[in-house]
Amino acid sequence: MMKKIGVTGGIGSGKSALCALLAVWGVPVYRTDDRAKELMEADPRLRKQIVDLFGEEAYAGGGLNRKFLADRVFRDPALLAALDGVVHPAVRKDFETWFSQQKAPYVVMECAILFESGFDALVDRIVTVSAPVETRVERAARRDGCQSEKIRERIARQMDDRERESRSDYVILNTTLDALRTQAEALHQTLLHENR
Repeated sequence: MMKKIGVTGGIGSGKSALCALLAVWGVPVYRTDDRAKELMEADPRLRKQIVDLFGEEAYAGGGLNRKFLADRVFRDPALLAALDGVVHPAVRKDFETWFSQQKAPYVVMECAILFESGFDALVDRIVTVSAPVETRVERAARRDGCQSEKIRERIARQMDDRERESRSDYVILNTTLDALRTQAEALHQTLLHENR
């Protein structure tokens, strides 16, 4: 039976790098963040729900007004919860449809907020990718062109690494690309063997 593997981790941990390696080896990867953005643009029902919550300005200029939405939800946890309340069900449904079309020993759902969204209930096994905070700050600042203080603020708002790790079946410590590759290969073989 095809298994669903959740891959999570904080900003700059390297979860996308792990998923990229698995994809090279033929593992189908569902990138939750990317699909959520696509659905917010393309799904008429979801668009209507977002407009109902935030008004027409949410789609000023024809496309999703990300800056407007980010500014609104950053200041108001209740609005963020309301947005999640319409986006998460759409993503869940989309993932299930996507999963039904896959043919592989296992698939991966890459999701930064796997536990917070409740998507951990959709998967059979959970992998957390971790790295030292300083490494994560440096990576994310380089990748996003952000100041390190902003990255630290984002890390502080995310689930603690220790909690994430304690709720996971596997933990990958991503300190170097070589270390990541070695652990990714071992994980891949383990997951293939589990499905035999």
